[in-house]
Formats: sequence, C-alpha cells, structure tokens
Amino acid sequence: MNFLRFSDLCASGQATGKRVFIRADLNVPLEASPHAALPPEGADSGLGRPGAGVATLQITEDTRIRASLPAIRMALAAGAAVMVTSHLGRPTEGLWRAEDSLAPVAARLSELLGRPVPLIADWVDGGFEVQPGQLVLLENCRLNKGEKKNSPELAAKLGRLCDIFVHDAFGTAHRAEGTTYGIAETAPLACAGPLLAAEMDAISNALGLPFAGPPQEGQHPLGGPGEARVGGTLPKRPLLAIVAGSKVSTKLTILQSLADKVDGLIVGGGIANTFMLAAGLPIGNSLAEPDLLEQARSVMAAMKARGAEVPIPTDVVVAKRFAADAEASVKAVADVAADDLILDIGPETAARLAALLESAGTIVWNGPVGVFEFDAFAGGTEAIARAIAASPAFSIAGGGDTLAAIAKYGIEPQVGYISTGGGAFLEVLEGRTLPAFEVLARRAAA
Repeated sequence: MNFLRFSDLCASGQATGKRVFIRADLNVPLEASPHAALPPEGADSGLGRPGAGVATLQITEDTRIRASLPAIRMALAAGAAVMVTSHLGRPTEGLWRAEDSLAPVAARLSELLGRPVPLIADWVDGGFEVQPGQLVLLENCRLNKGEKKNSPELAAKLGRLCDIFVHDAFGTAHRAEGTTYGIAETAPLACAGPLLAAEMDAISNALGLPFAGPPQEGQHPLGGPGEARVGGTLPKRPLLAIVAGSKVSTKLTILQSLADKVDGLIVGGGIANTFMLAAGLPIGNSLAEPDLLEQARSVMAAMKARGAEVPIPTDVVVAKRFAADAEASVKAVADVAADDLILDIGPETAARLAALLESAGTIVWNGPVGVFEFDAFAGGTEAIARAIAASPAFSIAGGGDTLAAIAKYGIEPQVGYISTGGGAFLEVLEGRTLPAFEVLARRAAA
C-alpha cells in the first residue's frame, strides 16, 4: 500500500506556488478564562462573528497544535499558499457557538509560528484569498453541513479549494468525513503529511502492515518460519503485544486480531482477570467478564496452536477495597481470597514479563497492567514501562492511559513511537484498514 508523501512533493518543487489544504488535528482542550488570548488581529471568531465570547476560552494543553507545525512549516518553506483546518469538539453542523471556534487555536498558532494566522469563516465556497507564503486557518470543519457524513456536494467544493490535499491528522484517519476522505477523492493531488506518514511507518514497522512498500533487503516475501506475515515489511521478532484495560469486551477484536500475529500477548487489568478466570484460577471479587470466558480461551488456544503464549500472572497485588489508600498485599494467584480485588500484577509476574520485553524485537503497548493512578498498585505498570524503555526493541504505544503512564515514568525518549491516534490506533490493532490509508493509497495508484 503505497502513498504520496508531502515531504517528497515539497522536495521535488511540486508544492511551490500551489494551494495546499492541510487537514490537521487541532482538537485541543479548552477552559473558560477571562484572561485568555484574543484572536489575532483581523481574525474572525467564526462564521462572521468576530470575538463573540471567544476571548473567554483558553487552551490548556497544546501538544496537538505543536504536532501540526512540521507540515505547516514544510508547506510555507516550499512557497505554497497554505490553508489549515481541523475539527474542535462536537459542534452541531451549521450552528455556530463560541466554544466551537478555532479562534484560540489561531492565536496559539500565531504565537508558535511568530506570524499572523487569520481565521477564515464561511470558507467552503471560497471567497477568501491566500497567497504563496501565506497561511490561513479555516474555521472548525465540523460546522460545515455534510462534513460528518461526507456529502458528495461538500467533497466537490473542498476539492476545488486546493491543488494538493495533505492529510496530517492520524487521530481522524478512521473516519470517512468530508475533510478526511471526501477531499482526498476530489483534490488534484492527495498525500500524507509528516505526522500521518510517521504513524503509518511506525505501524508498518510494528505490525508489518503494508504502508512502507516492499519487504526490506534480506526479508522473505512470505516471512520465515514462525513469522506471520501481515503485509508490507516484517516486524522484528519476537513480536510482543501488551493489551490491558478494564474489559475484554472493549478490546476483544484487538485480542483476536493480535492472536494471529504476535509471539506473546500480555494481558493486564480487568482483561487479565477474565483470562485468569478462563484458566481456572481464582480472582476473588475482581472485575471480570464471566460471559466472555470462551472467547478468552479461544484466544489462548489460538496462541498456543502457533507456539505462542499468553503469559498468565502467577502473583498479584490485591486489596479489600478500590481506593488510593487501600492496604495492598502481594499474593500468589492460587491464594486470592473471595473478597480480594486484584489491582495489579505482582513483582514475580512483573519481573517475568520485563524479561520477555527486554529480549523482544518489537513491542506494541496499549494499556496499563494495573491501577497505576494509585501508587500502591502502580508497580506492575512501572516495571513494564521501564522494561520497554530498556529494551532494544522497536516499540509503539498508544491509548490515553498508556500515554499517561509513559508521561508518569518519563520514558518518552525511549519509546520508539508514541501514537496520538486514540481510536484510529485501536482500529489498526483490530486489523482494520483505515479510510484515510485506503483513499491515499488508491489515489497514489491512480
């Protein structure tokens, strides 16, 4: 599955003087504040309502805005006329509210780039000008009628606005909307921005999904013994996945998909409790899903049939109540009492899993293995995090709780790739082809 890269278009001069439309993910958290920055001079707050209450909102965390800067700077450096848009929140199409405006984002972009970033309202039908070397921010795309359902009429209008469409919002890659899919079909050229391309490359490296072209030199096109080829490049073995969370039901498809691909499937949290119960072990009063025991057994059987493993905890950290100040005690799994709550893996299990991770070739991490928000039950997740940091393996991590754990233990520099995709990352783990990947590959092949 090949796709055009915006970096290549810029390097070859194909973006110079062109109208470039960048779909970014600028969906940042906002909070009310009477001291928030005003929109840039001359900017609209949205749909022709300058400053209508927007000054009461400020950005509380700007990681996504900063992540969008490489694509924007790349386009400006190439001499393109640059348009950027994003969704923000969940507005009602056609209904403008101050809290849905990208005005605070325009102000922050202006600060980060050191240049004015005008915010354009009512932009779908054109009527605005942007010259080569200039940048404008187009108001919240989900205010446009037909955006969510990807109406053909909207897609056609979007395609006429630009010469090159750049998808750089991996967090929306699993949604077929007007500014993520429709415009990719109607724009003269459609390509992946640096952030989206990096996500696609990382996924290819981790799971062998075919986004990075043919197998690397020395790799057999169908994989060697014990190597389940998924497509594209082959992941370095052993390939280990950590899938944790409160419920098997929310990640069953991921577990089933990975059972056909990985050499080790580490489960944690409530998911591990269900697997322990399926293995005939006591879990006391712990969170589990007894109605999914057969599915858990099926995953374990699929792994065993391939000579792979789901390592079940041998010791756990338990408490009598779910609270930060609850008394924690370590028990062998066989000794878990009827009134115990399993809130973390034990030190013996953590050491065993850490050894597996430190000798892995590739690691995929989604979810903490215990209630790491409570220090008494954070040992397992910390051990996993430190083992990943120490491992020479290529690692990719995603999911909100996972990112929080990475930040808590300060291992960001040691993780190969940290995905900000949320739902898109989970859908990739489920084995789905994301709409953004599909349409970019199709356009590249045309």
